[in-house]
Amino acid sequence: MEMDKLLSITVEKRASDLHLSVGRPPVLRTDGRLVDLDFNSLTPDDTISLMKSITSAAQQEKLQGKGGVEFGFAFGEAARFRVSIFRERGRLGLALRLIPSQLLTFEQIGLPPTTIKELLQKPRGLILVTGPTGSGKTTTLATMIDFINQETGRHIITIEDPIEYYHEHRKSLIVQREVGVDVPSFSEAVIRALRQDPDIIFIGEMREIATMEAAITAAETGHLVFSTLHTTGAAKTVDRIIDAFPTTQQEQIRLQVSGSILAVISQALLPKTGGGRIAAFEIMVSTPAIQNLIREKKTYNIVSAIETGRKYGMRLLDQHLLELHQRGLIRQEDMMGVCSDLTSIRTKLDAITRKR
Repeated sequence: MEMDKLLSITVEKRASDLHLSVGRPPVLRTDGRLVDLDFNSLTPDDTISLMKSITSAAQQEKLQGKGGVEFGFAFGEAARFRVSIFRERGRLGLALRLIPSQLLTFEQIGLPPTTIKELLQKPRGLILVTGPTGSGKTTTLATMIDFINQETGRHIITIEDPIEYYHEHRKSLIVQREVGVDVPSFSEAVIRALRQDPDIIFIGEMREIATMEAAITAAETGHLVFSTLHTTGAAKTVDRIIDAFPTTQQEQIRLQVSGSILAVISQALLPKTGGGRIAAFEIMVSTPAIQNLIREKKTYNIVSAIETGRKYGMRLLDQHLLELHQRGLIRQEDMMGVCSDLTSIRTKLDAITRKR
C-alpha cells in the first residue's frame, strides 16, 4: 500500500479527509460521511511505513518524543494536505485533511460579497471566523486574504500552524510564518509582527490568553486582525474570549473587545442534497448597539440584535439554515443536527407547513 495511491484517490474522490488506523482499511470522509476504501485492513507496520513516506527525520523525532506531530505538505501540483500523526494504544494513526489547491470566491463559498468586502476595507479591528473543526474556517479566511491580496496594496502577515493555503504576492505583500518552524508560538509571532510594519495580521487560531491579548492589542493599535475560534455563534464567541481571562481582567477585556471587534462569522458545513457540501453562515457586524451589549454584559441579547440587523448584512445561523432547507439544498435532519435553537427551528418549520 503506497501513500501516493491513497492521496490520489482522496483528491480524485474530492474527499475532505483521509484516515489511516490499524485494524481498518483506509477511510475517506466524503460529503461529511466516512467511507471505507477497498483495501485490506491496515497493520501496525503499514501505518509506520505510510508515516515514514511523508515525514522528515525531525518530524519523526518529534513524534517519538511528544507522541504526535502536525505539519502541511504539498502533493505535487494536485493538492496540499494538513497532516496529524499520533499514537493510540501504542500504534500509529494518521489523519490527513485535503486543502483545495484553488482559492474560492465569496460567491462560491456562499458568503454575501457586499457585506464582507465592506468589512475587508476597514483599516483596523478584529474579524473572527468561528465554528467546529472541519467547518471550512480556513477556506473562508483564505478567500478573504486572497481578495485583499488581489484588490489592495497592503502588507499582510499570516501566522499559521501549519501553513495551509500558499498565497503569492499580488497587489499586497504577503509574509507567511509557520509556528514551530519560523517562530516558536502564536503570541510571540504577533508581538514580533507588530514591529514589522503590517497592515493586516492573520492568526491561525487564538489558543491561549497570550494570543488573545496580543490579537486584541494589535486590533486596537491600528491593524486589521483575523483569527479563528472553535465556537458556534457570535454571542458564545464574545463570551469565550472574555471568560478565558482571570476575573480581575475581564472588565478591561470586555471594554477592549467591544471597541475592537468588527465582525464574527460563524459557520457550519453540511452535506448538500445531490452530493457535495454547502456552508451555512451566521454574520454579526459590530454596531453601536452590539458594542453596548458587550460593554453592559448583555451578550445574551446579541442574538436578537443579529435577527433585526439585516440592513447591516447580519443574519443568524438558523435563519440561513432554514433558507437553505427551503431551497432544497440541505436535508431537514442535517439542519437539525447543527442548528443553534432546535425548538425555534421546529416552530418555524411547523409555521411554514401550515402556510402550505
